[in-house]
Amino acid sequence: MKKLYVFDTTLRDGEQSLGITLNVKEKLEIGHQLVKLGVDIIEAGFPASSPGDFESVQTMAQEIKGVTICGLTRAVAKDIDICADALRKAEYPRIHTGIGVSPVHMAKKLNLTPDRVVEQAVSAVKYAKKYVSDVEFYAEDAFRGEPAFLAKVIEAVISAGATVVNLPDTVGYASPWEYGDLISFVIQNVKNIDQAIVSVHCHNDLGMATANSLAGIKAGARQVEGTINGIGERAGNTSLEEVIMAIFTQRDGYGIESSINHREISATSRLVSRITGVTIPDHKAIVGANAFNHASGIHQDGVLKDRETYEIIQPETIGVPKNNINLTARSGRHALQFRLEELGYKVEGAQLDDVYQRFLLLADQKKEIFDQDLYVLMGDSDDKENSIIFHSMSIATSGVGMATATVTLEFAGKVTTDAACGNGPVNALFNTIDRITGNKATLEYYDVKSVTRSSEALGEATIKLRYEDGHSVVGKGYSTDVIEASAKAYINALVKRTPAAESSIAI
Repeated sequence: MKKLYVFDTTLRDGEQSLGITLNVKEKLEIGHQLVKLGVDIIEAGFPASSPGDFESVQTMAQEIKGVTICGLTRAVAKDIDICADALRKAEYPRIHTGIGVSPVHMAKKLNLTPDRVVEQAVSAVKYAKKYVSDVEFYAEDAFRGEPAFLAKVIEAVISAGATVVNLPDTVGYASPWEYGDLISFVIQNVKNIDQAIVSVHCHNDLGMATANSLAGIKAGARQVEGTINGIGERAGNTSLEEVIMAIFTQRDGYGIESSINHREISATSRLVSRITGVTIPDHKAIVGANAFNHASGIHQDGVLKDRETYEIIQPETIGVPKNNINLTARSGRHALQFRLEELGYKVEGAQLDDVYQRFLLLADQKKEIFDQDLYVLMGDSDDKENSIIFHSMSIATSGVGMATATVTLEFAGKVTTDAACGNGPVNALFNTIDRITGNKATLEYYDVKSVTRSSEALGEATIKLRYEDGHSVVGKGYSTDVIEASAKAYINALVKRTPAAESSIAI
């Protein structure tokens, strides 16, 4: 079968849509997991947008091996210079440059004539080729472009040295048959198309990103671009896990296969959700909590008789295991280690000791520990480098809506206890933390939900703070006490403060 190249842009197109900036450590954690997943290309960021993004791409290029590391640019020499510098230590570097090709983009955004767009596109590709052999060209808003003009641009950039040509449905306007027709048109009408890989990059504004990507692949595209969990501009990007599993379940029909390690899909999805703060809907295809649940009695009866009656994908295929070991406060290290290894976590030595102690604290509060508890436990480890450590809190209420919170934190090298009032316990809690830390950021989003089963379920709190410079950070906290989970989430957001990115590109 032919190979489908999987291009992950979670760290670029996905990140820029979140209103937050992932720090280098977070990007590296996701990057290493993407390598385990088996993607072919990681678009690590837009280096010219900010010093922080440059550092992220540079670090990814130096640390992440065995995969192509890609940086995005505009069709501008300065952008390309900066990108090339960031990618200098990459094992397999790729520069992803391009320009808008639709009438509305050329006239309204770029104020350029079609001939000038072709000239600038060719110039950018030739300039990028001075630095790297692998250059991808994106024709922004390709679907709303004139097909004949699009073919002209693509032929010109391939002649200039482009190795991959990306034909995005930037605003998610296409239907599957229309997008498939566009890919077919380009393949049939660009004379030198055999010298480059055709790539699809679809947005989900009308809910058809996955369908459009599959239509493009069926029409002859050999690279698919998307994000984990479908995060991205506006309504999101193509969900890579959906495309991957659609092809896996019907690979004979597509005549193509990827190098993806399917058993890492669930772990990758959870990691991206935890770090970005974007919750996965229960009904989300492939990775949602209900994706393999059967509630109907008829369905349950069918599955018990033969799984294939209602399951087209076995949960084990994407790394969702069966829980055959009941973990409680009586369970030992070995049982915990065995279960964690089944979930994809390798822990031993001092790390196992640390995890086991936190496991016991949680198990003392719950009758049974489930897989989701362990996922949360592994994502809630204390970061010794953080400058704020939560010690304790107490809440007193007086009258309707009035509360006082007393909090003890280790901050700036000393343990401090302070108190503040607020309109309810959570507001009082956050006011107290602000007093201790001097925080001036605005609380933009706050959510609490149960993430595990039983009456002693873990609560997950999600916080989004926005600073005066427009930069936002997301924090998460977990506890069987939702107020404590809120405190941990607020502190987690405070310690993740990083410089803001200056700009972004939507393709």
